[in-house]
Amino acid sequence: MSGLQCLASENVWFDKHRFDEAEKRFYEGANGPAPQQQQVKTATHQAKGRHQKRQHRNSSSHGDQELVSRMKSLELENQSLHKVVENMKAALQKLESRVAVLEKAPTKAAVPCAKAAPVQAAPVKQVANGDDDDDDLDLFGSDEEDEDTARIKQERLDAYAAKKSKKPALIAKSSILLDVKPWDDETDMSMLEKCVRSVQMDGLLWGASKLVPVGYGIKKLQINCVVEDDKVGTDILEEEITKFEDFVQSVDVAAFNKI
Repeated sequence: MSGLQCLASENVWFDKHRFDEAEKRFYEGANGPAPQQQQVKTATHQAKGRHQKRQHRNSSSHGDQELVSRMKSLELENQSLHKVVENMKAALQKLESRVAVLEKAPTKAAVPCAKAAPVQAAPVKQVANGDDDDDDLDLFGSDEEDEDTARIKQERLDAYAAKKSKKPALIAKSSILLDVKPWDDETDMSMLEKCVRSVQMDGLLWGASKLVPVGYGIKKLQINCVVEDDKVGTDILEEEITKFEDFVQSVDVAAFNKI
């Protein structure tokens, strides 16, 4: 009988380890994991926690370093600003001191605008006869020359005054256009115009006239005149024309122009 036949006839349990493993798993599921596995899991969780803490510490240290660097930069900037403020204060103090000195300084006397012209001596006249006598020299001029100069100056002033008096003075004049309205359409307009032109005074000159329709057969007299402003005014003209009550109802100034 061969060896394989012997083994086949023997009642041997070759798959026992598989059944043992299955049984172990069954009991572990019923009673919970074994203490060793529980320790392994606990160790794994602790390792993960330590790793997370280490990462948190690294990140917090990195943030602290960034905060420190920012604080240092802010301190440097603050120092530079302090220096600028100190420089500005110093410049302002200098300006205030200069202004105070200028305010306290007395005002200097005004410098004369023009200096007095030096007095020039009168020219010395020399006689052509070759004599050097002192009697022939006139160092200070003579009274006769002063009188001649004053006389010539007065003559010139008189001539200028006479020329100015002969020049005609400018007379201010104005051109006035009057609207003279009658009472009704039965008013004699030719007689009304004669009454208006009968007004005569110094500085008044009547001009052209025409009849302008107003309405309902009524016409008004439109007449032009030239007046001297200093002698004749519009109020005087209106007052004189409205005296003809039988023909004139009212007088209005239609236009007024300076000449």
